[in-house]
Amino acid sequence: MNYQEALTYIHGTYKFGSKLGLTNIKRLLALLNNPEKKLKFIHVAGTNGKGSTCSMIQSVLTAAGFRVGLYTSPYIQRFNERIRIDENNIKDDELAYITDQVKQCIEKMLDEGYSHPTEFEVVTAIAMLYYHQQDVDFVILEVGLGGRLDATNAIDKPLLSIITPVDYDHMAYLGDTLTAIASEKAGIIKEAVPVVTGFQHQVALKVLQDKASSLNAPFYQVVPEAFQMHDTNLHGQTFSVTLRGKKYDHISVSLPGPHQAENCMLALTSLQILEEAGYLQVSPEALEEGLSNVRWMGRLEIVHDSPLVIIDGAHNVQGAKSLSRSLDLLLQNVSVTWLIGMLEDKEIDEVLNTLVPHMDRIVVTQPEYHRAMKAESLGERLYNRHPNVWVEPSMKNAIHKALEVTPASGAVLCAGSLYMLGQIRSYFMHDNDGDDKNE
Repeated sequence: MNYQEALTYIHGTYKFGSKLGLTNIKRLLALLNNPEKKLKFIHVAGTNGKGSTCSMIQSVLTAAGFRVGLYTSPYIQRFNERIRIDENNIKDDELAYITDQVKQCIEKMLDEGYSHPTEFEVVTAIAMLYYHQQDVDFVILEVGLGGRLDATNAIDKPLLSIITPVDYDHMAYLGDTLTAIASEKAGIIKEAVPVVTGFQHQVALKVLQDKASSLNAPFYQVVPEAFQMHDTNLHGQTFSVTLRGKKYDHISVSLPGPHQAENCMLALTSLQILEEAGYLQVSPEALEEGLSNVRWMGRLEIVHDSPLVIIDGAHNVQGAKSLSRSLDLLLQNVSVTWLIGMLEDKEIDEVLNTLVPHMDRIVVTQPEYHRAMKAESLGERLYNRHPNVWVEPSMKNAIHKALEVTPASGAVLCAGSLYMLGQIRSYFMHDNDGDDKNE
């Protein structure tokens, strides 16, 4: 099996749908000799901020000399981004080799009468086997959807469970109340395993606390005892904070936006708990190096200058609110064009109501994804909200239109769906060829 054959096989499993449950993934991992039982996990659930928090912890641990696996979804440009060790994506030939091994075990499963694993289950199994074969020190494991029945929850006992802020998203799968959604996220909490959570709605916080209490899991919420922002701009921020009696003086993080300061506090608290448990040690130098060099694609990422082009993964209400705060802080005197495409199953009206007031112009497009909202339909919702709206279903035409109508001193903000960011990023960072690297 070569790389392209591996991708074709993996994506071909999409037809088996998205089925929440652990029976299939546990059987598949058993046929692979349970690689997950030989790994040390930091398990991360939540609605927004999972990827950024994961990347901060990974960057710090890598700077401290550990070999760290990072499993995330979805990807922005290349599938390989989902399975990383330190700063490196899985290589094409490695992915092909591991996928072939997993495929053989899936065939055994089918012979035993099991249903075919879903795409996410297949990718999760590939990651587990790869990290075991690569003998990593830690795996930072991001939940795909929910938590309780997510394939990543097939692991027995992580070192730490982290739950980022919980809000409304994926309600068709997780429920339409914060209590129901938080209950699904709380499903990653394990007996006696410490839990760290970030800033939460009180309703969600109580669900998480009750679940932790029922499992005798020590529970820690990020509560800064002192906080001072020293500098913030589109290239990052520097602040001082005191967490659980420990002062971090002039911490520099290379991810911009006030929500990233909150994610950083969650990462710092998590590292504290891991250190206190004796799992690792991080020097002040490694902490500084890791946070100042952390990279996470598609989070207020600048991909072009003059006009400034920024891509951001805000795709739900909580993400839109975080982006709104960042715009108030970082682009308050800049003329902004919003290049927007959205998926039809999102809380579209709330996202629009949150972000439209910040925009001087809006260009509407359509992500290349089966759940994408038609550009014309999204345009209809925007015509009565804003006087300057253009509809360009073609992503390339939409990019051209956004650049055409934006002054050199202005900014083009591309946000609304993670699934369009890859095309936009490729357009600006690969000789303007518009080549979408999402295979």
